[in-house]
Amino acid sequence: MKKIFYYFIKYTIRFASKCYFRNIKIIGLENIPQEGGILFSPNHQGAFLDPLLIGSIVNQQVTSLTRSDVFGGKFQWFLSALKMLPVYRIRNGYSNLRRNEEIFDKCRKFLCSKESIIMFSEAAHHNEYYLQSLSKGSSRLVYEAQVDSKFPIYLVPVGINYGHHTKPLCDLHLVFGKPIEVKDLLDDSLSKAETINNIREKLTSRMKKCIWLPNNDINYFKRKKLINRINTKMDYKDLKKGIDLMNIKTEKKYKNKLVLKLLLIISYVPNLPPLLIMKKILSLFEDIVFFSSIKLTAGLILFGIWWLILYILIGIYFDWIIALPAVFTCILFLYIRQNLLYFKY
Repeated sequence: MKKIFYYFIKYTIRFASKCYFRNIKIIGLENIPQEGGILFSPNHQGAFLDPLLIGSIVNQQVTSLTRSDVFGGKFQWFLSALKMLPVYRIRNGYSNLRRNEEIFDKCRKFLCSKESIIMFSEAAHHNEYYLQSLSKGSSRLVYEAQVDSKFPIYLVPVGINYGHHTKPLCDLHLVFGKPIEVKDLLDDSLSKAETINNIREKLTSRMKKCIWLPNNDINYFKRKKLINRINTKMDYKDLKKGIDLMNIKTEKKYKNKLVLKLLLIISYVPNLPPLLIMKKILSLFEDIVFFSSIKLTAGLILFGIWWLILYILIGIYFDWIIALPAVFTCILFLYIRQNLLYFKY
């Protein structure tokens, strides 16, 4: 039953992401090894959307490490079915930190059994484009797994590049970098700590190649403004180079404020109930990193229910012939509204 649920969610997210993002460009799928244990190491800008996206795209089932405070209670079965394991942090209490060793031991066994894992080496999510300092957790895990394994263990850098961190219909560039074969970095002349540091440094270097804007330097905020709906249509390499050289277009402001606000109000009306509910749900989250995750997952349910109710009510009280066009009109107005939100004034 859990396996059926896993694949149901996998293909549902694959479908929903095609609706949520304007365009998805997947680069480097050929870099994913076909054998051995694999640890995917993505940057972490999208809360629980990040592991769902990767899990929906790669062929193999993947186990992902997730913050421990979402585990337990009525959601435990679903998290288990989605192959999620808890990771404990200091704020969860020092006594719970010891439980991480049990989790990491499970992960080592998964890797030695040629299974795949997602682990966020930045350790925490954030809403900036640059790569945060990597923790040693993923590097230590693959090192220890390779020492115990008869099979090769790979560390695959992944760049999740969102055109916008909170708005739908942005572009997504998902980049799988060249894998690190861990056994190539084992050296008997080096200590365990030195080898783990070498793995982390190599991972940092390769993850930066998978990210549009990897460095927080003096020109970071100027470069950040170049990530807009005009430029994210570009190929990944061209966009990354353009951001680095700062020779691509900045976004223009829309001059007619009144017309834009009027169009936004009109486009809001046909989907008013789900939009109001979504606004209420989002108000419960202080951390905006969760916004895209909530919009994609909750939006799939809320708008689906609203359009179904609308179809049934119009069919019963008016005419079934006009029910379907009416629903398509609501979908069109939602699409128009989400595009209008990108115009600046």
